[in-house]
Amino acid sequence: MEGERCAFFSWKYGHYFEFLSAKDFNIKVRCTLCVGEKVLSTFKNTTSNLKKHLESQHGTVKLTERVPPRGPKQRAVTSAGPTSPKQQKLDFGAKPVSDEELKKLVAQYIVEEMLPINTVDSPSFRAIIKKIPTSVNAELPHRTTFTSNLEKEFTEMERNFVGAKKVTLNEIDFVSTTADIWTANNRSYMGVTLHWISRTTLERHKVALACRRIRGRHTYDVIGTEIENIHSSYGLLNKVVATVTDNGSNFVKAFQEESTPKDDDVTFSDLSEILSAENESDGQLSLPPHRRCASHTINIICTRDVEKNLTTNAESRSVYRSSTAKCTALWTKSSRSTLASETMEEISKRKLLIPTSTRWNSFFDAVKRIAEIPMGELNTLCTKLGLKCFKDQEYQFLHEYCMAMKPLTAALDILQGDCPYGTLLPTLEVLMQKTQAVKDDLSRMTAIQIRFAGVLDDKDALLAAASCPKFKLRWLRDAGRREQVKQLLTAECCTTAPLANNPASVPSATTSSSQGEMDFFTFEAEPEEETYSAEKEVMDYLMSGYDLQILHKFPSIKTIFLKYNAPTPSSAPVERLFSLGGLVLTPKRNRLSDKRFEKLLLMRYNHWFTHPTLLFPP
Repeated sequence: MEGERCAFFSWKYGHYFEFLSAKDFNIKVRCTLCVGEKVLSTFKNTTSNLKKHLESQHGTVKLTERVPPRGPKQRAVTSAGPTSPKQQKLDFGAKPVSDEELKKLVAQYIVEEMLPINTVDSPSFRAIIKKIPTSVNAELPHRTTFTSNLEKEFTEMERNFVGAKKVTLNEIDFVSTTADIWTANNRSYMGVTLHWISRTTLERHKVALACRRIRGRHTYDVIGTEIENIHSSYGLLNKVVATVTDNGSNFVKAFQEESTPKDDDVTFSDLSEILSAENESDGQLSLPPHRRCASHTINIICTRDVEKNLTTNAESRSVYRSSTAKCTALWTKSSRSTLASETMEEISKRKLLIPTSTRWNSFFDAVKRIAEIPMGELNTLCTKLGLKCFKDQEYQFLHEYCMAMKPLTAALDILQGDCPYGTLLPTLEVLMQKTQAVKDDLSRMTAIQIRFAGVLDDKDALLAAASCPKFKLRWLRDAGRREQVKQLLTAECCTTAPLANNPASVPSATTSSSQGEMDFFTFEAEPEEETYSAEKEVMDYLMSGYDLQILHKFPSIKTIFLKYNAPTPSSAPVERLFSLGGLVLTPKRNRLSDKRFEKLLLMRYNHWFTHPTLLFPP
């Protein structure tokens, strides 16, 4: 039996039995738990009989598993006794970090956490770094040398971007940008982000292009020139289908100045004068079509238009002003007094939200937080703080205000997310239906129609929504308008139909036969090849599913989707760029140069150290 494997000796409960003998394919053991000489027989390759014996005869006994023997020298399991195979030796020692890896890891930590560059000179930080196993001559550089390394990383990011641009942007036909101006620490910056949809995966991608310092007044010509320079520096002048900004008059005028003149405004100029003025600085700018931020527009409706509507009527004006005045008193008291804030937490177990003019929906969220407090607790809080208590009419007004504003705030949150431009019209359509359903809310629906008058019937917005598989034409209630948008989509398919769908004229093969010889033969007429049908593609698309990947089956509609859904309905991406900028350009870092600030911010926004392929993913 020596050398033959036996399951009994490696069994975890084998120590409850004593091995007696082995014959052919069976072994005999004695149970040490049984009274007397209880001999059992089982096969060599299984312990099922022994297991059943323990369960039936010793079920009340708490069994313990046998710990397998350890040691460098172990024999194979044989009939002579249990052994275990040799274990592989594990190496728990950390591999040393090279000098280049150490610099990149520290740079990633500094940029991603938006820390000051002089962190590398901190003795406590350097003490932590010294605990990391490094290769020979690997040492963390000090601030001056580390700054040079960050400059090289930014140059590498730009080189990666430009190099990818030559390859990838040639494959991307349609991109869009968002732009805005941000002021902090008495400095102004122009921020621009780039957006596009991958033709292969249909995923949305974004990247920050610039956050450049702007000096002087923010006039429309300064804004237009800066946007054109940023687009031109990346070779995007002919690829940007739209630029999304807020409703600021300077931004609106900058793009209106570049709009094409009407037919009745045609003027004739001398060709020599045009050529001589080619290099003048006051030449015509080249800007893409302009899109107003839908989230900012809805925020204007929620604040200015609603306030104007409520103050028009004498009865609503009185309750609106009194209730908002008491809310403002609560906000002021809780934000300026620690005692008031502690009293607030003690009574209502929560903190008040303070409205901020730069945060969309902040006023609604602040009012909603107060309306969620029971009226008894709210008035108890006002009494302790020495403020006027809320009346029943005022408290009811706060609840009605939140109920009426909820659809608007929900639409704003949807549009400021990472969604395509085709989300805009379906959202507005549902928003108008919800506001119309609310009692005495026709004025709010009228404000939506007025503010979005140029968008509701816009061709680009209609095609963007219709080419989105999750929307198609389902969001249109009117049958006539649905047919109109369907015809618009069909006409656009005819315009953008790929050349592959249209059979190209193939030249006849050259042969040695003369034309007179070929005239001797007669042939049957060849069947006509099936030509591209835009109507068929649109019908098949409308009857297909709602998954985004179905666009790969419809090349023309896919091209329409890539073009008209490249923009975002909101300028929120560039606002998020500025939010990160506020964490980088802190008051304590007011000596940070504009160029270095831009480089640190762009590397952070684009996640250069953690996800470098996000600039232009494959």
